[in-house]
Amino acid sequence: MSDDRLLLNLMADLYGVLPRQGPGSAAATRRAFRMLGPLPERPLVLDIGCGTGGQTMELARLTPGHVIGLDVFDWALGALSRKVVEAGLVGRVHTKKQSMTGMDFADATFDLIWGEGSLYVMGFEKALTSCRRLLKAGGQLAASEVCWLRDSPPPELQDFWQREYPDIKSVDDNMQIVSECGFDLLGHFTVPARAWWDDYYTPMKGRLRELRVKYADSTDALAMFDESDREMDMHRKYWKWYGYEFFVCRRRD
Repeated sequence: MSDDRLLLNLMADLYGVLPRQGPGSAAATRRAFRMLGPLPERPLVLDIGCGTGGQTMELARLTPGHVIGLDVFDWALGALSRKVVEAGLVGRVHTKKQSMTGMDFADATFDLIWGEGSLYVMGFEKALTSCRRLLKAGGQLAASEVCWLRDSPPPELQDFWQREYPDIKSVDDNMQIVSECGFDLLGHFTVPARAWWDDYYTPMKGRLRELRVKYADSTDALAMFDESDREMDMHRKYWKWYGYEFFVCRRRD
């Protein structure tokens, strides 16, 4: 099996069965949605990096508009499509397989763009610039971005994030980026620490135990699982120093 195929299989086996593919919760999604200004009666919404659709389905419940879930992984979009059918939302929730770095939507297409823990793939500033182009005049954006919550983090934690996401910044720095990218900030809040565990790390721990048996003969797989354990250990030890901040903003015209 090629390295790429192994990685895809591992991601599907690990992340595909989790309620969410990153820290977050339905309550946080709803809280961010309540911070939005008025939307059209039937808004067109883009959920970037939708994963298996935890927040996509919540958005479909919060608005009578159309929601497009965008992701690059077939296993994620397949899971979302099944949820859409089960919920009777065919025709209102759609999937699109595409990278956020190559989105081909026309300018000024969307009333609302959503990104829970996903915009880091492009880098927060670059992603905001790209999203602004896709928003209609006065369109809105809600996105959660990992941020430093305290100054002077411990060296072990700094080293960890230097490897994982060197562009991590403070909440204040990201608020400045929001403004510089042409948005007015409507509100922001820190996603509660329990949202890292309830639907993400806790089910991940159980799944890792199963997968260590399944992939016992693969050193590459076991190394990936070790990294997941290390990530959880970092958050367990240092959760007060960093977290996801939800930024809710409107395109400035």
